[in-house]
Amino acid sequence: MALRKLKPTTPATRFYSIATYEEITKTKPEKSLLEKITKSGGRNGHGHVTSRHRGGGHKRRYRVIDFKRDKKNIEGKIASIEYDPNRSCYIALVHYPDGEKRYVLAPEGLKVGAKIIAGENIEPNLGYALPLKAIPVNTMVHNIELKAGKGGQIARSAGNYATVQAKEGPFVLLKFPSGESRNVHAECYATIGQLGNLDHENISLGKAGRSRWLGKRPHTRGMVMNPVDHPMGGGQGKSKGGGGWQHPRSPWGQLSKGLKTRKHKKQSSKYIVKRRK
Repeated sequence: MALRKLKPTTPATRFYSIATYEEITKTKPEKSLLEKITKSGGRNGHGHVTSRHRGGGHKRRYRVIDFKRDKKNIEGKIASIEYDPNRSCYIALVHYPDGEKRYVLAPEGLKVGAKIIAGENIEPNLGYALPLKAIPVNTMVHNIELKAGKGGQIARSAGNYATVQAKEGPFVLLKFPSGESRNVHAECYATIGQLGNLDHENISLGKAGRSRWLGKRPHTRGMVMNPVDHPMGGGQGKSKGGGGWQHPRSPWGQLSKGLKTRKHKKQSSKYIVKRRK
């Protein structure tokens, strides 16, 4: 994938960059795999904002993705590579011999016409889904299950992957780009390859309006608020934290830089061999 920069005919397009969408082979989605999305605007059932800076954005429909890859030992053919407005990576439409169609996450290098399959006793090729115990060491994988049969939960965004490092007993050790190493049960399924659309992280939105198309509303800094609205507000001029040298905080007083918010007694902590950097 490559990025395209626009000619700066307006101030808004001076820093604007957009994907070339070379990999995409079909622009209209498969109607049978579409579902309605109801927007929340960041509000809960009482109408209170529980997730700030959300709202608006272009209308979308959800593409039903096969994260479980539970159609075992039946070979499917890639019919198209498509854009998905709900995620950063591209998706691939798979046609199965019995007439069923499914969407899967598209790894880098997957082409139209390629065959993919899920199962235990198969060769580990690009796009194939296998249990971790059947995947060779030093292989890149994505869409990784944390509980067998639940469906992939880790490594699902553009350019993401994990590397199989070692196998020991009932667990397989995976290393992630963040530096974290984690044990995952050997029966959990993962898909071979690194997810496509690698240049997604290099895209520059270029203007505020493009953020609004994505459903992102403006984010006001706490320092420019009044003391009644934020712990870091107030003071004469640009004072750090209301006239004093307090640590940066959220509007509710939670320290916002460096404080570890992960629960100490979280059950999955015992599976993390090395913390992320």
